[in-house]
Amino acid sequence: PKRPIDKPLRLPLQDVYKIGGIGTVPVGRVETGKIKPGMTVTFAPAMVTTEVKSVEMHHESMDEAIPGDNVGFNVKNVSVKDIRRGMVCGDSKNTPPAEAANFT
Repeated sequence: PKRPIDKPLRLPLQDVYKIGGIGTVPVGRVETGKIKPGMTVTFAPAMVTTEVKSVEMHHESMDEAIPGDNVGFNVKNVSVKDIRRGMVCGDSKNTPPAEAANFT
């Protein structure tokens, strides 16, 4: 199947680490869209917005991550307590993720 690169970014968090000297590093798999260093992202449902400093896969820096990539990305000024597993990361400029009104 074709990778959904043209859709808005959705990246569910699998874990969040705090790494000394680097800071907070959320980890997850890109489902749709792309994530790049320098992007402004929003974590739903906490609605925490921050900038992506770097994106890494297997300890190697990447210019961008596409759907299917398991990545860790470094974020500015966000505590490990603010975001946690299960939250969804999205691009704050291009249809950021929102809470569901209801489930049927």
